[in-house]
Amino acid sequence: MSDGDNQKLFEQACQLIPGGVNSPVRAFGSVGGTPRFISRAEGCRIFDIEGKEYIDFVGSWGPMILGHAHPLILDAIADTLKDGTSFGAPTVAEVELASLIVEMVPSAEMVRLVSSGTEATMSALRLARGITGRDLCIKFEGCYHGHGDSFLVAAGSGAATHGNPSSPGVPAGTATLTSVVPYNDLEAVQTVMKTDGDNVAAIIVEPIAGNMGCVLPTPGFLEGLRDLCTQFGSLLIFDEVMTGFRVDPGGAQGLLEIEPDITTLGKIVGGGMPMGVICGPSQLMENFSPTGTIYQAGTLSGNPLSVAAGIALLTQLRDCADEIYPALEAKGKQLQDGWQRALDGHGVAHCWNRVGSMFGLFFTEGPVNNFSDASGADEQMFRRFFHGLLASGVAIAPSPFEAGFLSMAHSEQDIDHTTSIIEKLNL
Repeated sequence: MSDGDNQKLFEQACQLIPGGVNSPVRAFGSVGGTPRFISRAEGCRIFDIEGKEYIDFVGSWGPMILGHAHPLILDAIADTLKDGTSFGAPTVAEVELASLIVEMVPSAEMVRLVSSGTEATMSALRLARGITGRDLCIKFEGCYHGHGDSFLVAAGSGAATHGNPSSPGVPAGTATLTSVVPYNDLEAVQTVMKTDGDNVAAIIVEPIAGNMGCVLPTPGFLEGLRDLCTQFGSLLIFDEVMTGFRVDPGGAQGLLEIEPDITTLGKIVGGGMPMGVICGPSQLMENFSPTGTIYQAGTLSGNPLSVAAGIALLTQLRDCADEIYPALEAKGKQLQDGWQRALDGHGVAHCWNRVGSMFGLFFTEGPVNNFSDASGADEQMFRRFFHGLLASGVAIAPSPFEAGFLSMAHSEQDIDHTTSIIEKLNL
């Protein structure tokens, strides 16, 4: 295709698809410009329909930890595809994948496979409400748990208030069942629990946030949430859709040694294919139908192609953990050191948050510990940075409120090359 096809295709897409995209952040709304339509990907590179290649630090929003189009995963999908694409019935592979998850995730004894991270979080909250007989939940400003009604809630006027709908279509009554507090503000959570703790079914949190950039928990924050849930009989839900198997073979809970009651996982469990997971202790999970009364179902749950890809990926992460995770940490450190040095050379205010191969770059002095801090970063600087990289063949997320990801496919040379590009940017 000739130069300019991205723009032409985007204009066509806008006539057929709302905003021209099937997920809002793809529309470049935060940065302006024309989205790139990707035709293929390999290793750490993606290629658009104009034939331009980009070193990719999005990784399909996290799951491509081994790199794009990894032979192990492609072979697993191809081998399974020969036998069909969907059965709507149990398979041997579902049991194998569940066994892998139980082996690797510290808090997991039983697993329910679903089709997306959003479906997982919606089902986890229903499970918590059904078990406790309570209606309220607490979430944190800047943490994204999918587009379920209970999670599309904006903070109220105070530091610890019942939320308001953040999207038309979310009933006000539903929003009032969710309290929104600042991330890393344990005192605000304590305030809510002192007032409403006996009615709180669950506290849901990204143990390492990835949807306001990468934001780490401050010392004692997650431990405090664990203690409050135990004290009030509420359930602690870790949304590990981003961090699961990414920051550690056992996810954030394995890295930080804090066990939730319920864990949700996402597309990394499907090797980048559509997949979601709810997991936890057997005594909680058995409340799901058919053994319990809390209803949850899905024709494509445990889809054989996604399951096959997930088995291939998780087996590799488990068997080669001693090689993979130190290598990802080294790549993350190289990236942070190089980019930081390049930005220092420009005299640009910035700060970093990073855990292994998951990183956040903020154009502010920092520190960034919550959504308010992240919102104070220089968005105009981010736009210049984003488009400067994109024009030079480097793809990062088209929003300052998204984490970045490295893969095993990124080489030292790839990372050094991106640093040299930043050194030459006009910021």
